[in-house]
Amino acid sequence: MTITVGDRIPDVSIKTNGAKGPEDISTGELFAGKRVVLFAVPGAFTPGCSNTHMPGFVINADDILAKGVDTIACLAVNDAFVLDAWQKNQNAQRITMLADGNAEFTRALGLELDATGGGMGIRSKRFALIANDGVVEYLGVDAKGVEKSSAETVLGQL
Repeated sequence: MTITVGDRIPDVSIKTNGAKGPEDISTGELFAGKRVVLFAVPGAFTPGCSNTHMPGFVINADDILAKGVDTIACLAVNDAFVLDAWQKNQNAQRITMLADGNAEFTRALGLELDATGGGMGIRSKRFALIANDGVVEYLGVDAKGVEKSSAETVLGQL
């Protein structure tokens, strides 16, 4: 079942890159007591994600944070090393990269995408959400393109 507005973010352990490499991070802790913008991409370094989705959040990071957001995070079903390289490639240092390599968090949200037909395995649907103290305030899922999950749309929801 897909998470909806008013639902609490599930607590799942995923990875992020720390000073010494990949580190576990609890989504429960990440969202607790904070207003978080989370956007998810089907894959790091893919054309739509690199050319359209991520750049909007990089360009609009200051405006998003100025609206009372504590953390902007990007989720992908990739490993932490790939997300670290993509973060550097995209100049996305203001964005917390979340590696959901086994799609456990993505599945807990009910937002997995079966891309096995294209040889890409299970991925995340393209989406963005706003959560306040772990409760979803906005959820925009895109079947095609980047409209409901764009930085500009999220900014308009804040």
